[in-house]
Amino acid sequence: MATMEELRRACRACMKCELGKTRTNLVFGVGNEQAKLMFVGEGPGEQEDLQGVPFVGRAGKLLDDMLAMFDLKREDVYIANIVKCRPPKNRDPLPDEQDACYPWLEQQLAVVRPKLVVCLGRIAAMRLIDPHYRITQQHGQWLARDGMEITAIYHPAALLRDPRRRPEAFDDMKDIAAKLKALG
Repeated sequence: MATMEELRRACRACMKCELGKTRTNLVFGVGNEQAKLMFVGEGPGEQEDLQGVPFVGRAGKLLDDMLAMFDLKREDVYIANIVKCRPPKNRDPLPDEQDACYPWLEQQLAVVRPKLVVCLGRIAAMRLIDPHYRITQQHGQWLARDGMEITAIYHPAALLRDPRRRPEAFDDMKDIAAKLKALG
């Protein structure tokens, strides 16, 4: 099996979809490669594309704050996206772009081998959990798959747009933190 750095180098050369041609930087992933908890978003935005790091804009700051509420830091978890290059104007990644990039995420999951996977938002949940996933109705529900427990919560950007959802997200994060603590 390849190391994360080998995967990153190979992914940097990837041009399987149009997104690779327009990126400023590859946004592969960041964090603890032996983490028990992995967060998966949909794709990088403008700040992520400029810096080459996932979740560094306003939504990333909110994710950091959410982690800090439960005594977690980025170094404690692994953070990745379905697509590794920014879709134009931050639009949702198209199905063919997701299909082209998904094998990279599968390999990241194989390297990290997290016990808990948290989809950040509807797009990630539709890809990792169920194509008909309804974030407003199903967030926080867990299912077991391939030796992992997986759930979805509201994307931090959605919480910035609609702060009324924050109490639900806080409850979901409490549950995630409790599951993580139970793992030891």
